Amino acid sequence: MRVAAVQLSSGADRLANLAVAERLVRAAAADGASLIVLPEKWTAMGSEQELRAAAEPLDGETLAWARELARELAVDLIAGSILECLPDQEKLANTSVHVDPQGEIRAVYRKVHMFDVEVGGHVYRESELEQAGDEIVLSRAAGGEELGLSICYDLRFPELYRILAVLGARILLVPAAFTLATTRDHWEVLLRARAIENQAFVIAANQFGRHPAGQESGGRSMIVDPWGVVLAQAPDGVGHILAELDLDRQLQTRTSLPSLANRRPSAYRWPSEVHA
Repeated sequence: MRVAAVQLSSGADRLANLAVAERLVRAAAADGASLIVLPEKWTAMGSEQELRAAAEPLDGETLAWARELARELAVDLIAGSILECLPDQEKLANTSVHVDPQGEIRAVYRKVHMFDVEVGGHVYRESELEQAGDEIVLSRAAGGEELGLSICYDLRFPELYRILAVLGARILLVPAAFTLATTRDHWEVLLRARAIENQAFVIAANQFGRHPAGQESGGRSMIVDPWGVVLAQAPDGVGHILAELDLDRQLQTRTSLPSLANRRPSAYRWPSEVHA
């Protein structure tokens, strides 16, 4: 199975971002990718005003474009994440959508963990604009491969990925806009850890470069195998990376080193209180 991660440097102009995304999705499909992942907030990066201006409902123009393109190219397209307008809600959702090769929406995942942090001298308060989702979402590619959906900051919460793996996920998807500082120090370590501990492939499509409102993303989009080996890594800049996923070898790994099967859920107890 050949897959691709698209690395963008999105600004505030939705149509300009869409044009670059289309060029790279077409290039990845021409290179044989049947599953293609776009990064987080690929339609717009910028100020609250700019993000609100780019927000759309699920039946808006952007996902109509994604559905038409996936159908034309006959690929599974993970439309990264977009800012979604929610009915009767002031806040937006940060939403990843899986579109199948027939152009149908196969799954919708709304980011669970809000990026409310201070890092690299920049304060982020996603929860001021975005409403956290509350559902873990598993989807399935056209070939039957189980896909675990996530977005960016979710990567720091291993319990989400363990649940996806227990539900059957064989490929974990991570559209992201990881900051420059955290990409440099944490990105590869976290991606490889999620792959190793869940014996799953990880496809992580990151933003790169400077965006409006003083944000800067670190790039280094990656595809990682269940042994933690980096199969592909993007250089600095806009483009796409490709890798072949050996699903038979994944099953062999899960059989010979059966860490998922050796779990002991009956022994695990969550504390009644967790202190930050």
